[in-house]
Amino acid sequence: MAEFKHVTVLLKEAVAGLNVQPTGTYVDATLGGGGHTQAILQQLVDGHLYSFDQDQTAIDYNKEHLKTAIEQQKLTLIEDNFRNLKAELDSYNVKHVNGILYDLGVSSPQFDDAKRGFSYQHDAPLDMRMNQEQKLSAMEVVNEWSYERLVKILYRYGEEKFAKSIARKIEQRRKIAPIKTTFELVDVIKEGIPAAARRHGGHPAKKSFQAIRIAVNDELGALEESLEQALDLLDVGGRISVITFQSLEDRLVKTMFREKTSLSGDVPQGLPVIPAGMEPNFKLINKKPIVASDEELAANHRAHSAKLRIIEKIREGK
Repeated sequence: MAEFKHVTVLLKEAVAGLNVQPTGTYVDATLGGGGHTQAILQQLVDGHLYSFDQDQTAIDYNKEHLKTAIEQQKLTLIEDNFRNLKAELDSYNVKHVNGILYDLGVSSPQFDDAKRGFSYQHDAPLDMRMNQEQKLSAMEVVNEWSYERLVKILYRYGEEKFAKSIARKIEQRRKIAPIKTTFELVDVIKEGIPAAARRHGGHPAKKSFQAIRIAVNDELGALEESLEQALDLLDVGGRISVITFQSLEDRLVKTMFREKTSLSGDVPQGLPVIPAGMEPNFKLINKKPIVASDEELAANHRAHSAKLRIIEKIREGK
């Protein structure tokens, strides 16, 4: 089997943030190349780890790569989207866990495999599906979604200020013939961005490709659903580590964590003692996101946008 080459970002920090207990039950919600899974396994004695990935390539690779841990019954691989966290864990009679780790974004092998259609650097059929079994692909989004819907995702998920002109160019081009490949889409996107704007700010198709990928895989919807379940699954003292790679994900995680760590009810500011029942059930381990060290930044360009946020359950809610 081909090597699953992927440099894990913020590896030590994310796993350290979980405060792993040797006999605990943990979840790696984003298995990928197995970097975080391996690091958690090294700290488990009689504990167990459940690692999720909807990508068959990642599952197949780690069945071989982490064969020993599977045989020792320390690791269970689950091929599913992490939005089904509770249902999958429930099938193993797991009702509570001590920690959950998320390493969000597309793994390097998915980008590097040209035929997957994630990258604007490789010519390939428009695809972008993380789960190869799902029906919706980038081909359908680009060629069948309405102008209004395209504008919405390009602006909301790509934060693309030329969303309207790009969507208009897509609409015009697909009337002539379907847009079938990544390079065809790149050409159309470039037509929708003024020449002066194309000369700075990185690759002109970067934001649009991100937006389409998020839409194809419903990444933000899946993340919100999964985090709600993860927070509910935590035992007291349990933690969640989340690594994000773009502002939309980070904003979602930050907002959800803030909601969980805020005082409940209309509690006046400045009280010396918080009334019983109004204390938050969670606390932030780091108020500001943890970012990569200078050393990691020099070694891995993907680390530049990485942010790590960690939350801990400190008491049971009513």
